[in-house]
Amino acid sequence: MKGKVYLVGAGPGDYKLLTLKGLECIKEADVIVYDRLANLNYLKEAKPNCEFIYVGKASSNHTLPQEDINRVIANKAKEGKIVTRLKGGDPYVFGRGGEEGQLLKEEGIDFEVIPGVTSAIGGLCYAGIPITHRDHASSFHVVTGHLRDDDKENPEINWNALANIRGTLVFLMGVANLKKISENLIKEGKSKDTPVALISWATRYNQRVITSTLEDVYETAVRENVKPPTLIAVGSVVGLRDTLNFFEKKPLFGKNIMVTRSRTQSSSIVEKIMDLGGNPIEIPTIKIEKIENNTELENEISNIKDYTYLVLTSKNAVEIFFDKLEEMNLDTRALANLKVCAIGSATAKEIKSRGIIADIVPKAFVAESLFDELKDKLTKEDNILIPRAKNARDYLVDKLSEICTVKEVHTYESVIDTSKKGEILDILEKEELDFITFASSSTVRNFVEIIGQDNLDKINSSKVISIGPITSATAEELNINVYKEAEKATIDKIVEAITIC
Repeated sequence: MKGKVYLVGAGPGDYKLLTLKGLECIKEADVIVYDRLANLNYLKEAKPNCEFIYVGKASSNHTLPQEDINRVIANKAKEGKIVTRLKGGDPYVFGRGGEEGQLLKEEGIDFEVIPGVTSAIGGLCYAGIPITHRDHASSFHVVTGHLRDDDKENPEINWNALANIRGTLVFLMGVANLKKISENLIKEGKSKDTPVALISWATRYNQRVITSTLEDVYETAVRENVKPPTLIAVGSVVGLRDTLNFFEKKPLFGKNIMVTRSRTQSSSIVEKIMDLGGNPIEIPTIKIEKIENNTELENEISNIKDYTYLVLTSKNAVEIFFDKLEEMNLDTRALANLKVCAIGSATAKEIKSRGIIADIVPKAFVAESLFDELKDKLTKEDNILIPRAKNARDYLVDKLSEICTVKEVHTYESVIDTSKKGEILDILEKEELDFITFASSSTVRNFVEIIGQDNLDKINSSKVISIGPITSATAEELNINVYKEAEKATIDKIVEAITIC
């Protein structure tokens, strides 16, 4: 089998600045070779058996020299594997992608290059600085700030040309040489009052922008302890930052938010937090384990005409039920004789994606509210089917059984994911968490069981946001202080509760 290499630009850091083609390459890869500046969340999009190889570089500290990186990529491709080389920014903008491509060509290895958003443009944009503007700069110049030791004798850069052109100057990898850069530009005629911006961790939640002048920028950087990775932008366009700065004004910018949900349920809240400028830290506390060879569910679906109501309480329940329906070569017409009930808007949305609009969705997304909706509609002749989690609360089944016949079928089980204990404690101790979210009672219990009662103080040092009264009651029962409760039991309302804190 012949291998192939994709040299993929991962963009400047914001998760959504990766191209669609880049994402396809990640999903297709057998091996991903990634560097320090690629957003690590991209690795979650890879196949379950994908091999990850880290080759990151931090200033002069290189995990692997470039020649060894080239060899790793080539050797993996020669094994017949699809290799995605994931590089921060764009592969050909000081990313040494050209060197990697040359070696692959020499060794007869098929490759493609997928461009990425370079930080020289994207990073300035997120700092509120347009790289060109008709009133300020009609050109831009991207320059390596990684100057060689022999630069005086054999200069790589024409400082006179750079100093006397009207365009915006952007230096990448230049913090260590900031003094040389500013001195050379001033020496060759650049005004010492020229605005300069230092943009650290551009486009990420922890982006930091410091402005100064060409004369004072070195002292400013020392005083403010500016470290790599940092872009250096030189030019009058820097003065537009106050007007055009949109990213740092997002409501959750700079906030660290721990998201405690099952891995399969976390994507919605994670995406919303990222869109608002925050840093979602995913902590899977439960794993969803489907009950295999579920003959009980098959029997009830075979006798679905005996039922008058179908109650679905979660997205997981919907997915498993309808998948089983398809597996049995049936479709939604099999449900024509009954009413479908859903707890929660996410559950109702998942049902709708399967071609059915739920008949009953209670205003409050809890079992008690659904019971209130149904109690006056049901008669003793009704039959209700509830396929749901094995360890779900008994309230709904018990109360409905007082009115009519109820058949509960366990279709999956929420299992505590203890594999992340060390990671969770490390985050609680090292990260400056602003918020911790809990979206169910089981997640609260599982989280406490994972970290242990003796570590509860680490939770209470952050603001805990609960999805609703039942979850809040469970948290308080376990001595967790709930800072705020969502007005409604939805992900949107959890996020809203965070933004107004």
